[in-house]
Formats: sequence, C-alpha cells, structure tokens
Amino acid sequence: MSTRTLHLNVNANALGRAPGGWRLRDEPLGFLDVGVWENLGRTAERGLLDAVFLAETLGYSQQDFTRPWNALDPFIVLTAVARATTHVGLVATVSSTYRHPYHIARLGSSLDLVSGGRAAINVVTTQSGRAGAQFGLAEHPDRDTRYGRADEAISVIKALWESWDPDALIGDRQTGELTDLSKVREVDFAGEHLQVNTWYQVPRSPQGHPVVLQAGASRHGIDLAAKYADAVFCAEHGLAQGKEFARKIKSRAAEVYGRNPDEVLILPGLWPILGSTEAEAHQRRDLLTGLAEEPDALAALAFQIALPVESLTLDGPLPWHLVDSPDWKPNSFGFANSVLTAARNEGLTVRQLLDRHISGGGHRIVVGTPEQVADEIEEFFIEGAADGFNLNHDFYPDGLDLIVDHLVPELQRRGLFRTEYESTTLRGNLGLPLPAPAVPALGRSAGAS
Repeated sequence: MSTRTLHLNVNANALGRAPGGWRLRDEPLGFLDVGVWENLGRTAERGLLDAVFLAETLGYSQQDFTRPWNALDPFIVLTAVARATTHVGLVATVSSTYRHPYHIARLGSSLDLVSGGRAAINVVTTQSGRAGAQFGLAEHPDRDTRYGRADEAISVIKALWESWDPDALIGDRQTGELTDLSKVREVDFAGEHLQVNTWYQVPRSPQGHPVVLQAGASRHGIDLAAKYADAVFCAEHGLAQGKEFARKIKSRAAEVYGRNPDEVLILPGLWPILGSTEAEAHQRRDLLTGLAEEPDALAALAFQIALPVESLTLDGPLPWHLVDSPDWKPNSFGFANSVLTAARNEGLTVRQLLDRHISGGGHRIVVGTPEQVADEIEEFFIEGAADGFNLNHDFYPDGLDLIVDHLVPELQRRGLFRTEYESTTLRGNLGLPLPAPAVPALGRSAGAS
C-alpha cells in the first residue's frame, strides 16, 4: 500500500485573504503587477507547494472595488508565473456557464504546454446573480441549468483533450510527416445545452492534459466532482464534517462512476494566521481584523450566507428562521453551510461569527504557531478528512513567507510533506496517473476517409 502524501496549494486571490491586508504591503497596488505575481510563484515553488490557485469572479458590484480584486485574467497571470518557475502547478478557475468548453479547453491546453505540464482548471458554475447581465442575459441561469451545462462542458473539454493520442505528433523532417492523422479524432457532441463539432488544434502536454478541479458541496456539486474531478476544493470547519464530505465524494466516485477514490483528492480551504508564539499570532489576527471595515465585512458575510444585511444584529443570534426557510438559497451551499453549521453548533452571535471570519471568506481560520497549525493539518490528514489543503495567506508577501519558511518545515519535520518535488508535472506531484487515450463519442480519426 502506497504512503499518502500531503498536498498544499496557495490560494493567491488578490494577493491575500485579509480584506485590509493590502494596507500593510509596500506595493498596495501590486495585485495589478505581473512581476509581483511572478515573485509569488517563486515563493510558492521555494516552499515546494503543489500549485498556485487563482479564483475567478464574475458579476462585480461597486463594493467589490473597496479592496484588491482579481482584475487580471487567471490564465494570463499564471502564464507569467509559469515562465518564472519550473515545478509549481498552476490552477486557473473558469466558468462553464459563461465560457464555451472549446475556449476553456484551448486555454487549459495552452497553459499546460507553456508550463510543460503543470496546468489545472477549476470548473465553476458562477455564483453571482449579477453575472447574467454582464454577458447580456436577462437573468442568471438557475442552478439546474448551470450544473447541467457544466456536466456537458467538462465532458466536451475532456473529449477535446483526449482526441489526440500521446504519440500523434511526429515532426519527422526527413519524411515530412508532421502528424499521424490516424491518431487525431474529430469531436462531435450534441447535448441539451451544448453542441460541438470540431477537430481540436492543441496536442497533449507532458502530463497528458490539465488536471480538473471542482468546488461545490451541494447535491449537484458533489455529483459533478465525483464524476469528473481529480481534486475537490471545499470549506470544512470541523473534523466530523470534513470526514463526512470526503466520504460522500469518494464513495460516489467509486460506487456510481467506477473511479478509484484515491484519485479524487479532497483539499479544504484553510487560513493559517501564524506567529512565533500563540500571543503573537493573535496579535497579528487582531491587526488584520482592525484593518477590515466592519460594514464591508458584514455585507460580505451577509452575501455569503444569503441573508439580508439588515437582518443581522451584531450582538444577537443569527436569524435561523430565515436560514431554515425553504426560500433560503445561498449562492454556494458548500460555503454557506460550512459557516452556518459551525455557528449553530457553537451558538455564535453575528459579531462572533464576523470576528472569526474577518471578511466572510468562509474558510476555516487557525490562529497559532506553526506547530499548532501543523497539529490541525495533521489531524485532518490522518483522519481522512483531507488529502491536503488550499492555504489562504493573509497578505503578500509576509503571510506566504510565514507559510513557506515556518509551517512547511514543521510539516516536513513530521514526515507529512515533501522535501523535494516528485515530478516536473502537476499530475505527477499530485500522485495522479496519466490520462489514458480515449475515443470521443461520435468521433472519427483525421486519417479516415
């Protein structure tokens, strides 16, 4: 039996999770500087992290510009990071609701080839109801429609990627044969939401094709992840909750879709706030909390848990009657349920919940020394609640440096984390097998008459 390996990504959105953290940086507008992103990638690689992860938000409001946001397209940023690094993976989030699968496939393949096989796509269905108007729609598609399209989109994306055999490219100058046309297939797909008929123009990379990630804890999200995802991002605040989520995903992958559950990695979000002592870590947290504007943080929390901001009284309980109503429909069931389960179990007031999450980010915060944070990581990993973590640093560069220079060495000391990269590809570092060639449905080879 092989030994499990802990996996760690950095969630690098807007150069840090803390909403007021930008005020502590020497370059407050660094989130618009590609050179800063290149340096972040180098730091992540110095820490032997699996990947740099970038989310993608659609449907902005004016309030979103009160703190750094993902202004640059993730694929552009990660292409720059790829050129500045050699091993660290590159995860770009992309919306299957508002981007066509051919476009997604080509972006992913391009990043994969540019990076030598280090790319991944995180397929999301887009939460914000404002996104519809952004793309000229009268309304944002409902959940069933978005997930139905996502299912078809990932199927098409994988069919495009797998339409090239690994040895289809020849490049023989003597014979003049560039491509073995018998090893390239047409993709012809017709579904309820999508129709695609094409020859795909991008061959395979050293890892075959990009890794596929998915985030979602609703019934739809769990099924989509179990069917397609190589790794699943989630928000889990307790050990029992995390173990149950992992069980649901892995058992459905095995029992319904015939997949190897060990090849579906569970990667909860975790926000470590580190200090050399516990007191120092709490001082850091207090500093970050003080930099957050309370009205903005309250509005962010209200949006995340799908409650009117006016229904939240700071020193009172949450309005559970609204949460328990059949009309309660959060944009992300996974994040909202994770936050609210902890609040209900611990009887938190709105202020306590706000204080715990600072920005309403939804991920679990652990405040303490590297040893204390490593204890939490080790427990989740050993107990099977996680195969690794998507780490949120509070602000760049200081927060990421603390992770790389102090948390990672403690995990290495315990024998939980690598001391060198296992591979030059993301798939190799995640311990995932190369994808086998597959003939797309209704396909024909380019060499066929």
